Amino acid sequence: MKVHVNPELCQGHNRCIVLAPSLFTADEEGFSTENGDGTVPDDQRGKAELAVDNCPEQAISLIHDA
Repeated sequence: MKVHVNPELCQGHNRCIVLAPSLFTADEEGFSTENGDGTVPDDQRGKAELAVDNCPEQAISLIHDA
C-alpha cells in the first residue's frame, strides 16, 4: 500500500502529519506530501487510513498493491 497527497487539493491543514508523522511531511510552503515513495509499512496501515479519513480536503489517497 502507498499513500499519495494530491498537491492540487491539499490546503495545508497537516492533520495527516499529526496523525501519521512517519508517513507525511510538510514542504517548504507548509503543504503536506508523502514521505519517500509513499510506501506504507504494514504496522502503519491503520494510521494511513486514519489520515485519509481525517483529511478535510480529501487530498490523500491510498494505492493498494495488486
